Amino acid sequence: MIALLCKMWLEDDGQDIAEYAVMLALILVLVVGTIRLVGSNANNAFSAAASSIQ
Repeated sequence: MIALLCKMWLEDDGQDIAEYAVMLALILVLVVGTIRLVGSNANNAFSAAASSIQ
């Protein structure tokens, strides 16, 4: 079973541009979602820190 999984993992025959495009789209969705989530939380934290300093 492990040998079959290794063979399937190492075989890259048939990968074309569509598979790479789907993978890129998925990565972009994850990155944008993470940045939006962290960005709003970071903005709130910096705003709180700035108002406490003043």
